[in-house]
Amino acid sequence: MPVEEKWKANQEKVAFMKRFPGLTLAWDHVRGKTVEAVTPLSSKPGAAVLVFSDGSFTIVPPLEPEPWELGDGLAVARHVLEPKHPEAYREYDQLVRKDKEALRAARLEKILGAIQNNLDRIPELKDRLRQLVDKWK
Repeated sequence: MPVEEKWKANQEKVAFMKRFPGLTLAWDHVRGKTVEAVTPLSSKPGAAVLVFSDGSFTIVPPLEPEPWELGDGLAVARHVLEPKHPEAYREYDQLVRKDKEALRAARLEKILGAIQNNLDRIPELKDRLRQLVDKWK
């Protein structure tokens, strides 16, 4: 088979796969559907085919969300998840406050450390700091 025919055959196959009956490519199209089967892909560990009871399906990537994605997900789905997991959200909120406080304290230490490390190298630093403090009074 010439290369051009192979290329054309592959294009036809891919075009058909993309319009395969039941293929779902938008999350809003699966709202309310029941998952009938989860079949792992052999070609990509962690990825799977989700087959819904109405015969529709989608392919999902590995379920390995980044921490920022988890935080965003917990925030945007809070109205749905919190009634089902109130204790977890109380604990999560406490940990978020603790993290914010630790970040604030770390920033403070970094600023104070930078000032202390530069007092000898930048003689006018003390005067500038005094001016700042006087402005705040």
